[in-house]
Amino acid sequence: MAIKPLGDRVLIEPKQEAEEKIGSIFVPDTAKEKPQEGRVVEVGSGRYEDGKQIPIEVKVGDSVLYGKYSGTEVKADGKEYLIIRESDILAIVKK
Repeated sequence: MAIKPLGDRVLIEPKQEAEEKIGSIFVPDTAKEKPQEGRVVEVGSGRYEDGKQIPIEVKVGDSVLYGKYSGTEVKADGKEYLIIRESDILAIVKK
């Protein structure tokens, strides 16, 4: 992976939604809602509080839910990713 998040940031690969079709009409990407679930690809080192480092709770491979308008979209290796703060992660999805 060419991207390594810093501090309390997490790199997420958003879950790909199936292409939606209503009757014989395709719904364009601009009309679809952004996914709010994804897989953790890389994590930063954590944040510092009172001189102590607090590690990030999520780990690589976790499936997570995050805020609708969270993070920054980036492209690398032909894929789209999202860099968000750990505090923007709402939950870990258990399977």
